[in-house]
Amino acid sequence: MAAPADNRTFSIRQLCREFDVTARALRFYEDKDLLHPTRRGQTRVYSARDRARLTLILQGKRVGFSLIEIREMLDLYDRKDGNAMQMAVSLKKFRRQLDALKQQREDLEAAIKTLATGCNWLEHRLTQIRPDLLPQAEEYAAALRPALADHDEDDDYRPRNARSRS
Repeated sequence: MAAPADNRTFSIRQLCREFDVTARALRFYEDKDLLHPTRRGQTRVYSARDRARLTLILQGKRVGFSLIEIREMLDLYDRKDGNAMQMAVSLKKFRRQLDALKQQREDLEAAIKTLATGCNWLEHRLTQIRPDLLPQAEEYAAALRPALADHDEDDDYRPRNARSRS
């Protein structure tokens, strides 16, 4: 039994509001032949199919597919074969993208680890040679000033850059 036809239509404003996109983005997708609204005079009228395609476009972009790749998958839509070809091509692209995203995650984790190690080493070295240059040194000094007010005559309690300003 065939699926019932969905005859709902949507204005550009409705789709923009629902999907949190700009009218310019929808017109861009139309220019790229991804959406096919009809016209009533100057007004664009989007079908339920356009709405479904927009959902897939935005999901595809979110996971890193190019618009060309998205269009390739969308253009394979064919109810006659139960969308088997579309699903087969999409599965290959999904697997490839999943592998690419996993590799990016590994690369990001390695970069984060490298930066964290670098920060720890730099903070350790600055603590040894110039603690007054640490990013939190000024806040620390400001917090200590009231507590050390009783020891104002003893300059050794203040950071070097605080001593030079007195």
